Amino acid sequence: MVLAMTGLAGCSVGRPSSDDESFKLFYVNNSETAIVAVDYEIKSSSVDIEAVIEELLGQLGTMPERMQYEAPLTGEVNLLGYTITDRLLTLNFDISYLEMETTIEILDRAAIVRTFTQLPQIEYVSFQVEGNPLTDRNGNVVGNMSADTFIYNMGNEINTYEKIELKLYFTNEAGDKLVPVYRSVVYNSNISMERLALEQLIKGPNSDICYPTVSKDSKINSISVKDGVCYIDFDPSFLTEPYPVSAEVALYSIVNTVTEFSYVNKVAFSVGGEASFTFMDYAVSGPFERNLDIIE
Repeated sequence: MVLAMTGLAGCSVGRPSSDDESFKLFYVNNSETAIVAVDYEIKSSSVDIEAVIEELLGQLGTMPERMQYEAPLTGEVNLLGYTITDRLLTLNFDISYLEMETTIEILDRAAIVRTFTQLPQIEYVSFQVEGNPLTDRNGNVVGNMSADTFIYNMGNEINTYEKIELKLYFTNEAGDKLVPVYRSVVYNSNISMERLALEQLIKGPNSDICYPTVSKDSKINSISVKDGVCYIDFDPSFLTEPYPVSAEVALYSIVNTVTEFSYVNKVAFSVGGEASFTFMDYAVSGPFERNLDIIE
C-alpha cells in the first residue's frame, strides 16, 4: 500500500474533541442493515497522524474475533493508499470497489467516514477508484463526505439504517437557474424525508458543478405535511442570503426539492411563525407549486 501525507506536519491527533465522548469504530452488522458503533481506545501516539490513520485502517480491515460485525475494509476491496490535505482524507481503492453491492457499499462508506471524521484533523473523507473520484449509479461524483452526510443517532449502539437517493436542486454559477443533483444518503428511519432532504439542501453541494442556494446558518423550526402541502417554518437566520442568487432561485430550490416526494404538491413557508414575510426583495405569502421553467 502506498501512503502519502501532506499538509499536517506537527499536528496533534487523537481523541474526539469532546471529553464526554469516547472514540468509536464503526462496523456493519451481519445482516447488512445497520452500522454498529464500538468503543475503541487509540493506541498510537497522538502526535503521529500517520500512525493513527494506519492503526484505524488496520482495525477497519480486520474482522472482529467473534464475527459479530463486518469490518468495512475486508473482502475483495483493496485500498491502494491515502492522502491528507487541508483536513480532507482521500482514500484510493482499486477497481474491485465498483463491484460491491450498492447497499453494503453505502453502509461500508458510512462506517469509514463516521470513524475517521471523529479525528479533529479530519473534517471530510473522499473516495477514489484508481485515482478517479467515486461516482454514484447516475454518474454523479459523490464528493467530500462529512460526519453529517450519514445521519446517526449516537443514543443507540445499533441503529437500523435505510438508504435513499435524494434529488436536490442547487443553482448554476450565474445564480439564475436550478441544477438537479442526485445524492445518496444513509439515514436513520426516524427522520422525515422532507426534513432529511431540506437539511441536505442547506448543507450545500459537495461538488463544483453547482452552487448553494440558501444560508448554511438556516435553522428549521418545524416541518410537516398536511393534505399535500409541506409547511416549513424557519428561524430568522433563513432571511440572511449570503449567495449571489435570485430570491426565486433560492425559494424554488426548496420547493422543487421537497416536491420530489410524491405526497407533496406544494410548499408553504413561514419565518418565526409568520406566513407573510420578505425574502431579499421578494414578498412571500401562500403556498408555492413546483416550477420546472427555472430548471437549467
